[in-house]
Amino acid sequence: MTDKTDNGKTHPTETLKRTLVKTISYRVIILILDFTSIYIFTGKIQIALGFMIVSNVYTTIGYFFHERIWDKIKWGKISN
Repeated sequence: MTDKTDNGKTHPTETLKRTLVKTISYRVIILILDFTSIYIFTGKIQIALGFMIVSNVYTTIGYFFHERIWDKIKWGKISN
């Protein structure tokens, strides 16, 4: 998928599927890091799991919309 730029060239546009896969893969890494760091600080699995679940629900949604907004910004994209 591509969009036309002001000079008539095209730049790649990210598909919804790609954004979703990127979001999920990023969140898996963050889940692991969140759990590990909270567990190290507290030594309690329940607290680490609770924090991990709550924080990753709203940050996943935020990341998804962040990616979609940035995909619409033409600045910094290079067309082949």
